[in-house]
Amino acid sequence: MELGYAIAGLVVGFIVGLTGVGGGSLMTPILLWFGISPSTAVGTDLLYAAITKAGGVFVHHKQKHVDWKLTGWLSMGSVPASLLTLGLLSWLHLSTHVLDSVFKLVLGIALLLTAASILLKTKLMKLINPAGNAQAELVLKPLPTVLIGVGLGVLVTLSSIGAGALGTLALFALYPALPTRRLVGTEIAHAVPLTLVAGLGHASMGNLNYMLLLNLLMGSLPGIWLGSKLTRSLTDTWLRPALAIMLAVVGAKLVM
Repeated sequence: MELGYAIAGLVVGFIVGLTGVGGGSLMTPILLWFGISPSTAVGTDLLYAAITKAGGVFVHHKQKHVDWKLTGWLSMGSVPASLLTLGLLSWLHLSTHVLDSVFKLVLGIALLLTAASILLKTKLMKLINPAGNAQAELVLKPLPTVLIGVGLGVLVTLSSIGAGALGTLALFALYPALPTRRLVGTEIAHAVPLTLVAGLGHASMGNLNYMLLLNLLMGSLPGIWLGSKLTRSLTDTWLRPALAIMLAVVGAKLVM
């Protein structure tokens, strides 16, 4: 089974490196397929995401693809929202069965939203910014940015999904002239503190399997490196739509 987890990490890491599709939307359903409980799958995947994306932040920062002011405003909404969500879950003293049911429902909804964002991303980006204009100086919109962070904080804490595809799309809707490379780099930078706080919170509630986390990382880190080295010229035409359809099917099953 440990080898299976490492292979799952390798496959997910490879696909993330190849296509940029968020690891959470792939890893959490795979963990459920392995028979891991929804609460443990969500908690373990959150810390997995924090660790794997930390390396990405370093690379994007060196290339000046991170807008740290925007990251800060997002975090002002997402981190407190995550802490409040975790506090509410702890205060309610819900049974494991009820918690798993809640996580399954939110996870299913998040997967459906992620699938839609993957399929419609290109069309939506052209619709929002048809001219494709980019701007060097960002005019910050603090309140809407914080509200986006709040929504992501709640969603990510309950499902481990949303910081990637949904977060990037929400930011693009608010800042359509922001260059794509800075959009992606900023969202990755924002995802690290959010998933770290949410993951540690889940760990304190017992929703973490340390050996599972270690095995996933053993596979995913070389997988991400390998995927990033290969060309993406063919993947966007078939792999991303195929992944979106798969996520939609899994999400629909979890919701029903």
